[in-house]
Amino acid sequence: MKIIFVYNAKSGIGNSILDIGHKVLSPNTYKCNLCDLTFGLFKENAEWKRYRESSDYKLEFLHKDEFERRYNEKRVYPIILGLKKNNIFTELINCERLNKINSVDELINEINEVL
Repeated sequence: MKIIFVYNAKSGIGNSILDIGHKVLSPNTYKCNLCDLTFGLFKENAEWKRYRESSDYKLEFLHKDEFERRYNEKRVYPIILGLKKNNIFTELINCERLNKINSVDELINEINEVL
């Protein structure tokens, strides 16, 4: 099974700059907790990177516009999905649950529980 992480952000350098500004100026209204947990302002969270690099699963990371183009499907973002061989998605961690997670450790534990 492939694990797909979909950020509640659009791809592209311009959008990345806007997201960084939003995180700095109004962090309480930033709408992607998955982004907050896995990335700081400019680089990937070190603990998350270690987890990601050691995973036995095939992981795919997409912005919401990339996901919608690639899979021709819309969801409520952020979200973590499992994709089985027959192209059927399984919702592993939905937006509501992701937005309640407070740390990378908690995110990793949650992922490990659903897998």
